[in-house]
Amino acid sequence: MEPLNLEDFEWRIKVRQLTMDDYEDLVAMSERCFPGMQPWGRDQLASQLEIFPEGQLCVEIDGELAASSSSLILEYDPSLEWHNWKAVADGGYIRNHKPKGDTLYGIEIMVDPKFRGMKLSRRLYDARKELCRRRNLARIIIGGRIPGYHKYADQMTAREYIEKVLEKAIFDPVLTAQLANGFSVRGLIPNYLPNDVESCGYATHLEWINLDYVPGAKRRFHHVIEPIRICVVQYEMRAISGFDEFAKQVEFFMDTASDYKCDFILFPELFTTQLLSCVEPTRPGQAARRLAEFTPQYLDLFTEMAVKYDINVIGGSTFVVEHETLYNVAYLFQRDGTIGKQYKLHITPSERKWWGVSPGDRVEVFETDCGVVGIQICYDIEFPELSRIASYKGAQIVFVPFNTDTRHGYLRVRHCAQARCVENHLYVAISGCTGNLPFVENADIHYAQSGIFTPADAEFARDAVAAECNPNVETVIIHDLDFEQLRRHRESGTVQNWNDRRRDLYQVVYREGDRKYEI
Repeated sequence: MEPLNLEDFEWRIKVRQLTMDDYEDLVAMSERCFPGMQPWGRDQLASQLEIFPEGQLCVEIDGELAASSSSLILEYDPSLEWHNWKAVADGGYIRNHKPKGDTLYGIEIMVDPKFRGMKLSRRLYDARKELCRRRNLARIIIGGRIPGYHKYADQMTAREYIEKVLEKAIFDPVLTAQLANGFSVRGLIPNYLPNDVESCGYATHLEWINLDYVPGAKRRFHHVIEPIRICVVQYEMRAISGFDEFAKQVEFFMDTASDYKCDFILFPELFTTQLLSCVEPTRPGQAARRLAEFTPQYLDLFTEMAVKYDINVIGGSTFVVEHETLYNVAYLFQRDGTIGKQYKLHITPSERKWWGVSPGDRVEVFETDCGVVGIQICYDIEFPELSRIASYKGAQIVFVPFNTDTRHGYLRVRHCAQARCVENHLYVAISGCTGNLPFVENADIHYAQSGIFTPADAEFARDAVAAECNPNVETVIIHDLDFEQLRRHRESGTVQNWNDRRRDLYQVVYREGDRKYEI
């Protein structure tokens, strides 16, 4: 079997500036989003792009326009007619844009119905927030539709409806999303869009405050380091009826991590062996190859989940057959729709004996929107050379999906993971399975206590454990990691293992194709 071409499974998703070439698609999307409402004219879009191109954004998925937003900068004035979008936005021409103002005013945001439920509005709001930080703007102000109100207009006033949405008693497709993105309701605007039948003409006056704002500064002069939020899944193995049930369990954890706005989620090694409980029992070697037949479905599932929930996903690991050879492979599904993979490099005696797994031959690191990361599958973390190579290549965190059957096996993974943190000044997150799979040979029992580990020094947690699960129960842990703190630790920590290596006495020699590295 030829290796699967990962490009066939990738999505191409990006946030970019609008251009005039997008006009026809923008109008078509507007008509689908807001039937009966007048879309931008060509002259309005041209004016927006000429005056403030940075503020006119869109999300593109596989070359197709999926969402867009428009905005301009103003000087904040409480007496300004914020309730009158035509006055505030110059009827859509934004000729009143003030480059030296302090407030970003959002004119419009829309998501094509075809792509709703994929948290694309979060991507656009995040891009607006980053624009505010970059330009040192104090706030974002928007007028938000309440399209669910028409269902309740005969039962309550618009004010009462908004209060119910704030109390979570009612879900509004626009206001609920805006609240989830950090906006606060500052008022109610009647006659905002008189032809907006769904909102009965009403809108909310919403505000987001930029906590990084510095009064009087022209712009932010250095990038504030954002913490990276990690979700580690401790996954319970149980018998299932088919792939759909497996996908449902995966999506539960993805949805949970997304609710907490995580940047990464880590699943365990070979948690896909759960699928062997729903196929005809056979000998372990044949079963492993049978499991590999699920690989296309697995790739489709995790690629879609990474984009839909806006999270970078380390999808545990799974068996893959390439050129008739069986490998244990971990995939990184990035939230921009791209996919990377890391083969397991060291195969345990039981993997060779029961399944006939073969090793890979390359240490990968992956550039992500949150920094450089590495993946080492279970046994690989017990070989210090691999983390040394990954650190040399720039990795700031190593993700370790593992699968162990006893506490002794788990402790080997844990203690070695903690040692790698000290040796290389990096973070290590480990994720394992719990539970049982009766009659699935070599995958029948599991032991895990998943965790996130740090270097051992004063600026980190006292026991060098950032977070850890209770042993052998299905759960998740969520924790923020500071990569800037890691950089400072490497440069000026109490001990500097990386800088103090005796390369005059010993080196790690690593071969990658025709190249040789001495580390």
